[in-house]
Amino acid sequence: MSVTAIEYDQVMSRWEPNARGRLAQAAMDLYLEEGFEQTTVAEIAARAGLTERTFFRYFTDKREVLFWGAPALQDLLVAAVVTAPAEDSPITAVASAIVVAGEFFQEGHAFSRRRQSIIAANPDLQERELIKLATLAGAMADALRQRGVTDPAATLAAEAGVAVFRIVFDQWVSDETPRRFSDLVRDSFDELRDVTAG
Repeated sequence: MSVTAIEYDQVMSRWEPNARGRLAQAAMDLYLEEGFEQTTVAEIAARAGLTERTFFRYFTDKREVLFWGAPALQDLLVAAVVTAPAEDSPITAVASAIVVAGEFFQEGHAFSRRRQSIIAANPDLQERELIKLATLAGAMADALRQRGVTDPAATLAAEAGVAVFRIVFDQWVSDETPRRFSDLVRDSFDELRDVTAG
């Protein structure tokens, strides 16, 4: 009596090590190969060797693969603004927070470049990115208000900070061998101070 060996293309176990990372990698690869709109959740899950059900355990939809880190970034920025030295001006507190956030990105340059190229190719994703940035500005303005900063100063500092962040991020991802994110942030805030000093 012989035993037939059964081979499976993909192993589907109850415990999936690094499932979020595998799904994110599969999604990014497919978005770049096929385009964001053409890629389905089923294709992402299959490429990762997981089920669609597992995908929805980690992401609400296929856009979320590109934005799931936003809450952690927001928490980091808010905490840095709130805990900045009491004597810091509003813009200095925001600048310091964005420098701290630079470490959030520093090790993920290749991922960030790929992510940005996907977003740049899709107007709906560009809109989602703008909403994310507006949310970050609102959260930092609220953090400044917790420090006793009134409006319009709180809103102006937060909005200026997000403008610097966006410009620096675009510069950072466009360079194949970029300078440290935090150094670019410091330089850009220095330029902002020079522009507004006159």
